[in-house]
Amino acid sequence: MTTQVALVGGTGSLGRIIHGVIDQLDGFEVRSVLGSGSDLAEMDGADLVIDASIPAVSIDVVRAAVQRGINVLVGTSGWSQERIAPVRSLVDAAGTGAVFIPNFSLGSALGSALAAAAAPFFASAEIIEAHHDRKIDSPSGTAVRTAELMTAAREAQGPFQAPHVDQRARGQQVAGVPVHSLRRPGVIARQEAILSGPGETLTIVHDTVDSAAAYAPGIRLAVPFARDARGVVVGLENIVDIGIRARA
Repeated sequence: MTTQVALVGGTGSLGRIIHGVIDQLDGFEVRSVLGSGSDLAEMDGADLVIDASIPAVSIDVVRAAVQRGINVLVGTSGWSQERIAPVRSLVDAAGTGAVFIPNFSLGSALGSALAAAAAPFFASAEIIEAHHDRKIDSPSGTAVRTAELMTAAREAQGPFQAPHVDQRARGQQVAGVPVHSLRRPGVIARQEAILSGPGETLTIVHDTVDSAAAYAPGIRLAVPFARDARGVVVGLENIVDIGIRARA
């Protein structure tokens, strides 16, 4: 039986990559492609909704899918734990699944996992992330997820030291971690997690140099997983065994 997919944001850069991957996946077919301004009733009849829209539209897409009893895979950026929290009760009540993937890159997931593994050993941490100048949201969903993982990993040690965060130039506080966002042409995606302690600094860097090649392997894993998921799942690290199982 073929799984029918409604792809929201299918004409955007990520949506086109997802569409191409699904075309190569056995047992899956794109039933409908919706734009950010489409009537969400167009997802009716789908077995899985994939959201690659924009942050302002994404919440409506998720709610519409859950209300219809359809599982949803969210690749749209901007979903923090705070924003996901009210979705959990909706998903649990509907008995469906909602899978949020801040970044489909396996290397990015590894970078975030390594930063989380290192977090308990360093008192200070900051994140610098850069994306192309067309990216709407900042900080990126990847940076938000990385900061959340790092802070959760050092629960026993307490929050990171972050002096002078009342100054705007110190970046936006995300889960207690200062995050600095760059938006400039000539960049696809780059993230640096910088951890510091007495006498040393550890920098974990991930660069995306070809988005189609970087995201496709993660998409291939996430789509079948999302079809069968129950409850809320956050992060590619919960689909691929990379050594951590973060709290969703």
